[in-house]
Amino acid sequence: MSAVTPIRAAQEGSDRETGRDREAATLRNPALDQGRAGLYRPGTQPPLRSVDETAELRAITRGTVQAAMEVLAGIRPIHQLARRLDPRCLGNLQHRASLIRRELTRTGNPALARLHRNSTVRSVRVCAVADGIYEASAVVVDDVRARAVAIRLERSKHVWRVTELVIG
Repeated sequence: MSAVTPIRAAQEGSDRETGRDREAATLRNPALDQGRAGLYRPGTQPPLRSVDETAELRAITRGTVQAAMEVLAGIRPIHQLARRLDPRCLGNLQHRASLIRRELTRTGNPALARLHRNSTVRSVRVCAVADGIYEASAVVVDDVRARAVAIRLERSKHVWRVTELVIG
């Protein structure tokens, strides 16, 4: 099935169709025709929608939180978050991950070994604080418990950076 399927005229029989009806029927794109007339010219792309900023920030938050939880679990290297987190947040996350590793090797506690394992981001909420500054919260569930994560995102040089990361 092709992406663009021509819509046939409502009248039956090709002798009743005029040239104009036939042209309009072949140019109409059913994917764009949801309550409005969308014309598609062969060889051109339909117009792209602008991305909703909150949807973009929700996706950034979800990915960053998931990656941070994987760093704490010891299954992702910290340097993979260097482009997204500012240096202070990166240092804090690295310090927390090293404390978890040190305590795990010191005590050998199996419950501590399960901490942050199989983390899944359940929900993300984003709220605008000011122009170019957003705050987001996420609920993360792992093998041991559910926890909250708070993030502050700021736009700098057309890139979103995490300037605050608090993991509960």
